[in-house]
Amino acid sequence: MSTSTPKPDDGDAALEQTLEGLLAPLATLCLARGLSFGAAEELLKRAYVDAAREAHGAAAGQRDVSRVSTATGLTRREVTRITNDATTPAVLRPAPATQLFTKWLGSRRLRDKQGRPIALKRQGRAPSFEALAQSITTDVHPRSLLEELCRLGLARHDEASDTVSLLHESFVPRDDRGRLLAFLGSNVGDHLAAAVTNVLASEPPHLEQAIFADELSSESLSEVRKLVSAQWKTLLAALVPELEALIAADAKAGRTARHRVRVGLYSYHARMPISTDVPKDA
Repeated sequence: MSTSTPKPDDGDAALEQTLEGLLAPLATLCLARGLSFGAAEELLKRAYVDAAREAHGAAAGQRDVSRVSTATGLTRREVTRITNDATTPAVLRPAPATQLFTKWLGSRRLRDKQGRPIALKRQGRAPSFEALAQSITTDVHPRSLLEELCRLGLARHDEASDTVSLLHESFVPRDDRGRLLAFLGSNVGDHLAAAVTNVLASEPPHLEQAIFADELSSESLSEVRKLVSAQWKTLLAALVPELEALIAADAKAGRTARHRVRVGLYSYHARMPISTDVPKDA
């Protein structure tokens, strides 16, 4: 039995390997969207400055600039420039159409015995599209929400019966690149933030787990996709009503509500790397 003493740079090597895995898909996205390395580098500098400032918990100022410069390795001039150019990030809230779509999918009352979303009459008392829309917001007319869902290819209005049906059971508006990118930033951003926080914290505060398997055939992958899709539908139907009940309870009790939560499920598949190991003779 033998033991090995970790080298001083083992942690750095592990971090570099981790970052390679994280940055590779980001580089693919940047290249596909025509974002130059210089533009991506500027975004990374800004992220470094923001992270350093948050770590110090200080407002922008001369002393803060020096601290951030020391922590990031950027010059004080660069830190000042980035600080002056920064704008306050907007608080991203789900669009009303997104909220309506999610509530429709998550409501047990709006599903048939097979668990599929039912068609809704466009107007009238619940269950109707109009009632569902007004339960989400009274600031946007139900007709506008219907037009948006139809534009995104997520719903269809049958004028003959004056009913509205969902065409998909996942919010992936393929023809809306801006919204797709917003989903990418929000979903992956929160997932990555949860994982990073867990790594840095003494007690991981977020649930961040995964199941993985290899040595699967293409036929098995088709079955896996079906399994994951079914689990997502179950999770959605279970969580949406519970979350709505918690929000209503907070409002009724007058509790300060400054927190948000995102619960997701994802699957990914790729070819296994070809092994270069040469089997030894028995």
